[in-house]
Amino acid sequence: MPFLFALCLLAAVPFSSPAENRIIVVTKIDGGINPAVADYLRDEIRRAEEHHAQCIIVQLNTPGGLLQSTREIVTEFLTAKIPIVVYVSPQGGQSASAGVFITLAAHIAAMSPGTNIGAAHPVSLQGGMDSVMSAKVTNDAAAFIRSISEKRKRNVQWAEEAVRKSIAITETEAVQQGVVDLIAPNMQALLDSLEGRTVAIGEGKLVLKTANAIIERREMGWPERLLNILSDPNIAYVLMMIGMYGLLFELYNPGAIFPGIVGAVSLLLALYAMHTLPVNYAGVILIVMGIIMFVLELKILSHGMLTIGGVVCLLLGSLMLITTDNWGGARAVSLGVILPTILFTTLFFVFAIGAGIRAQRRIPTTGVEGLIGSVGITIAHLAPDGQIKIGGEIWTAIAAEGSIAKGQHVIVEQIDGLVLKVRAHVPK
Repeated sequence: MPFLFALCLLAAVPFSSPAENRIIVVTKIDGGINPAVADYLRDEIRRAEEHHAQCIIVQLNTPGGLLQSTREIVTEFLTAKIPIVVYVSPQGGQSASAGVFITLAAHIAAMSPGTNIGAAHPVSLQGGMDSVMSAKVTNDAAAFIRSISEKRKRNVQWAEEAVRKSIAITETEAVQQGVVDLIAPNMQALLDSLEGRTVAIGEGKLVLKTANAIIERREMGWPERLLNILSDPNIAYVLMMIGMYGLLFELYNPGAIFPGIVGAVSLLLALYAMHTLPVNYAGVILIVMGIIMFVLELKILSHGMLTIGGVVCLLLGSLMLITTDNWGGARAVSLGVILPTILFTTLFFVFAIGAGIRAQRRIPTTGVEGLIGSVGITIAHLAPDGQIKIGGEIWTAIAAEGSIAKGQHVIVEQIDGLVLKVRAHVPK
């Protein structure tokens, strides 16, 4: 009887595998820090929390990125309900600028051999800031990184110097100076090092159990990858210009259809990309003004002044289009993209759009209106009305002045219904 009772108790206890609740989520960030990356990490942290993962490991290799996106990621790390591990890898990788803030905000920071961390001084996309603004931005970044370092009990002095003096160190120096926690040559070595480590989560503590854990590797889906690609200011700029070209070509050449479709899709993608970028709308206005000036040049005789104004507006607007103070990685539109685009735009309006406008202005050469200016021959005496022959067709005509003898050449000056008003014409 006691034996049967023990069996019943054993059956009532659910079986648990050694790996139960030992899921470890591994994500990878390789490139600039932007809104797409921030959204991706936020979603992955939420998902890992819902599945009660042991921790989430972020493999990081970044030159930097946008300030606002970095702040969002740091906030997610500091408020996460599961341990966040940042692993700077692969060998030869870096955690620079914005990456420093993200690495220091992790519960556990690790680096691969041959990597480096540092150089977190804020920079401007325009290449420079006045001294007052530079001091404000630097002080703000220094205070931000101090608060992160104090929260995670890391080297506060080094963190501030990384911002103020742009210093950078190797993985060995980072461990020695208390900037990161450990060096791991590969993922397995990292998991072995994490086993048994105690991590403070909120008001409590959690002991990591990474041995025999289930590794779940997560990567960006195609929407995130697309947004990440579109977050490149150069691509967003080119898409915006293609969108304008396509729509204008369609407006001046109705029925072409394909340019209109390409233009609409490109413009929508550009707007979607600019939603993720720090756009200066003064730059957008200048670009639009430049396009308007190019169009007006084709309609108004300005001896090239409107074209020059359009080029200047387009150049200034392109340079001003993306503007923010950031921690590296994010950049303005490249001059290597801007200058060819301006040249192409000028040629586009001079030849493509110009041809469309000239076609609209051209005197009709078909239909009844196309007869104006045509030369025919009288087949009857016009006194003042009679018949003439033009292009093998017989028309009723009336002489504009006096009468015209049979067999004389005439030129059509006006059309009144189906009656042509003609004048005597002497062939050259």
